[in-house]
Amino acid sequence: MSEFDNQRWLPPFKAHLIKQGFKPSTIKRYLSVCQGFLDYLQREGIAVEQVNPPILNVYLQLQVQRYRQRHGHLPRDIRTARHLFDRGITPLLRFVQGRWPPSSQPATRLDRFRQRLCNDYADWLADSRGLSARTIKTHRCYGLQFLTWLGNRAAPEHLAELTIEDIDAYFEAKASCYRRATRANIAFCLRDFLRYLYTQKLIARDLAAAVTSPTVYAMESIPSALKPDDIDTVLDLAKQNRAPVGIRNYAILSLLAHYGLRAGEIVQLRLDDIDWRHDHLHIRQSKLHTEAVLPLLTPVGNALLDYLQNGRPPTAAREVFVRALAPHQPFRTGSSLYGVVARLLTRVGIQAEGRRGPHTFRHARAVSLLRDAVPLTAVSDILGHRSTAHTRIYLKLATEDLRDVALDVPAPEEVAL
Repeated sequence: MSEFDNQRWLPPFKAHLIKQGFKPSTIKRYLSVCQGFLDYLQREGIAVEQVNPPILNVYLQLQVQRYRQRHGHLPRDIRTARHLFDRGITPLLRFVQGRWPPSSQPATRLDRFRQRLCNDYADWLADSRGLSARTIKTHRCYGLQFLTWLGNRAAPEHLAELTIEDIDAYFEAKASCYRRATRANIAFCLRDFLRYLYTQKLIARDLAAAVTSPTVYAMESIPSALKPDDIDTVLDLAKQNRAPVGIRNYAILSLLAHYGLRAGEIVQLRLDDIDWRHDHLHIRQSKLHTEAVLPLLTPVGNALLDYLQNGRPPTAAREVFVRALAPHQPFRTGSSLYGVVARLLTRVGIQAEGRRGPHTFRHARAVSLLRDAVPLTAVSDILGHRSTAHTRIYLKLATEDLRDVALDVPAPEEVAL
């Protein structure tokens, strides 16, 4: 078999698409686009295993030029057109190479040092601090951003010369455009990174104390929450959509509305977590790293059963909720549910203050519990908060009940002198 016999990939790729649940029309379109790309690689003497982003970019530029020759003008939206020309090629490259785009290797000595330093920092955060993977990723990202901004001054021979003026200049250049809470978070991460550099003797003195950040007051903001009527309206709208994606969205909204779960806890929900025999729901509380057992309420159970029977596509995934379009994979993160909720709120004309995603349902659930006179400690346990301090902010939204217990103040003429 020739080294550049790229056509051999089309039959197994077609079988892969069928297994992933793609529609026949989509498979036909993908294979047609990939055929043209493989023909191009054959002419250029490039094996599909060797393709990298620059090679793909050259091919897409050729496609844009051919479009101009054929139609006499460039596509109206170049970015959209390039995406259409690429349709099917990226899945093919991911199927052949296992990962696309391939992870970029550091090209210079300085790049290698920065990457190694940040990887060691991430390991230190995990081993010494026990932080979650998501938090470690955030800390590592800001550390790498800082080193990249330093440029050549981040080299091992110059890093020890880091000064307070460098830190101030970095914040002036990078953090000034962010809102106050984000700047405070960047400052927190940078302090941690500077302490690590000092403990590893990579900088001459501990500069963590030199990092200043804006003051963020506890409970200074009012969380956004939906009214009970708004929740009923959104649920009614979602329930009317009997398409598979509509059945899925209604089940997701039912979990949000009845339990106030975090979006991340919903996307992590697995088939084994639903105990149909005992009507229990096992929830992995993402902030506490513990498992909560909740009663499986009838409306929620019916919505989940409807989705599993009539809306969930065939897939080997053990997560309950998967994407409606092929490949039918689980949602990556809880943020994937933001669009689901925001679109439904827009359709019913609800103008929620602040956030418009899944957390609005969580806030509404917290307020409803407080208005039902559920103790603050119990609400904190239900929502999976580390302490009641995180729950007290919802008291701002339960103002109607506070008015009911306000003292009657006598008029001035009724006051006995």
